[in-house]
Amino acid sequence: MSRFLIRKAFLSIVLFLSTLAAVTAQHDEHNDHGATGEKKKFNVGDMIMHHIKDDHGWEFAHGLTLPLPVILYTQDKGLDVFSSSHFAHESNYNGYVKEHNKIYRAGANGEADKTIKVYDFSITKNVASLLLSAALLLLVFFSVRKGYEKNRGKAPKGLQSFLEPVILFVRDEIAKPNIGPKYAKYLPFLLTLFFFILFNNLLGLLPGGANLTGNIAITMTLAVITFLIVNLSGNKHYWAHLFKPTGVPVALLPIMIPVEIVGVFMKPFSLMVRLFANITAGHIIILSLLGLIFIANDLGGSGMGWGVSPLIIVFSLFMNLIELLVAFLQAFIFTLLTSMYIGSAIEDHHEADHGH
Repeated sequence: MSRFLIRKAFLSIVLFLSTLAAVTAQHDEHNDHGATGEKKKFNVGDMIMHHIKDDHGWEFAHGLTLPLPVILYTQDKGLDVFSSSHFAHESNYNGYVKEHNKIYRAGANGEADKTIKVYDFSITKNVASLLLSAALLLLVFFSVRKGYEKNRGKAPKGLQSFLEPVILFVRDEIAKPNIGPKYAKYLPFLLTLFFFILFNNLLGLLPGGANLTGNIAITMTLAVITFLIVNLSGNKHYWAHLFKPTGVPVALLPIMIPVEIVGVFMKPFSLMVRLFANITAGHIIILSLLGLIFIANDLGGSGMGWGVSPLIIVFSLFMNLIELLVAFLQAFIFTLLTSMYIGSAIEDHHEADHGH
């Protein structure tokens, strides 16, 4: 246990230092851009949005950006494919304009013509991170399967010994208690859900990592998949409970039926918002704390900026530790609630709630 805490603390320090280096580089770049005139104040909001939003290029560190394919389609020009590096120093390229990370057709005056519909199928930073996490999941679990087949009947080794307890935890503590005897049918989905969220939460904490699970489109997709599985699996008791809740007087049915139907949609909505908000909020808090150093530096000079930095560093390191915990916790909560929703949809009898 002590070794685990030491490794977690070390990882938190590494993550903190890398984040501080990235924020410092952006602060210096911001001041360099204002060198020709009056020194511009550091905009902490722009810095935060730069780190958490999606982009057409993948910036790992200041000056180190991986260009990604830009894939666009318009009715008059057809399909256009080129590298995002063309937008690195100029906002106009090949008849397209990039404004606020969105690409538009360029008009006659060279400005964005928002009346022309541009279909953007580009491989953005979040899409590239999604593909990377999928590849890592396949690599890791094919390796675990190979280890299981090789060590059948023996003690697990290597990666298998690390992940097998987690897999058993999802099966024995999440799937079985909440779904019941039919848990095996849904276990592959729950395991995929848990490890997909966990891997992407952890990847988002790495230097230059994409904020994938802090993207509401991703959390919405996970919630919609859960919604479909729950409602397509629902038996007659589940649907009967929606339109004739157990123990509710007939006079109250006009009130309770809409409430029950709204509840069907609120469950996936809460899953979507909870994961999105928790992951994004953690990144924003850490970046805001680091930004305070440079705000103090701009307002009161370098002495004030570095004078408050020890206290901010302590809080930031603490938040990095919390973020590592949240990465596991949010994967657990999303999977746990999904299993509970599935269990309530497939159980044989819906009885009145007795406080269980």
